[in-house]
Amino acid sequence: MTARPKHPPKQAGVTLVELVLTIVIISIALVGVLSVINLTVSHSADPVVQHQAIAIAESYLEEILPQNYSGTATGVRADFDDADDYNGLNDTGAHDRLGNAIDGLSQYTVTVAVSAQVLTGGVDAKQVAVTVTGPGVGGLTLVGYKANY
Repeated sequence: MTARPKHPPKQAGVTLVELVLTIVIISIALVGVLSVINLTVSHSADPVVQHQAIAIAESYLEEILPQNYSGTATGVRADFDDADDYNGLNDTGAHDRLGNAIDGLSQYTVTVAVSAQVLTGGVDAKQVAVTVTGPGVGGLTLVGYKANY
């Protein structure tokens, strides 16, 4: 007669329940990581679009502010020679100072408003507000002043 072992044999491997639980836990972790990656990738271009809108507004201000304080009204942008000429300018797509469309920027809209202001010390000035809207940009406005000195 042979002696019976005192302990049952040790288990080798994993049970089906353990395997299913491991797969569920790894799946939940993977979904969480992929969701964060998806969110990050979907918003990765936002800073570039915002920077582009700022660059467009700055270029318009750099075009307008060196102009004369006031002058005679002209109708063609290439002939604009004073800050008041730009009041009410509404460009669909960014344009250069001659009025030519700039390639790749057609999805932006640029509006300019020029208004008279009196600064500290009684200095007459023109407030130039350039507003840029476009994809992902709800309405970015940069303001500059042209003093009458």
